[in-house]
Amino acid sequence: MAGSNLKAALAVFWSFFGVRRRRDYDADAQSLTPAQVIVAGLIGAAVFVLTMFLLVYLAMRFL
Repeated sequence: MAGSNLKAALAVFWSFFGVRRRRDYDADAQSLTPAQVIVAGLIGAAVFVLTMFLLVYLAMRFL
């Protein structure tokens, strides 16, 4: 189970980054459930937004 969760997280990361090979996409489509991808996407989006808030906060504080 943990391996497939990591696989879902990596699939979402590469999709956010915009780089996916077709065969990797096809393999993920067969092995991951939509629920895994949705949860990983929501977590990834939350981490991204919080990281952006942190960077803006640090830039405003120290620049």
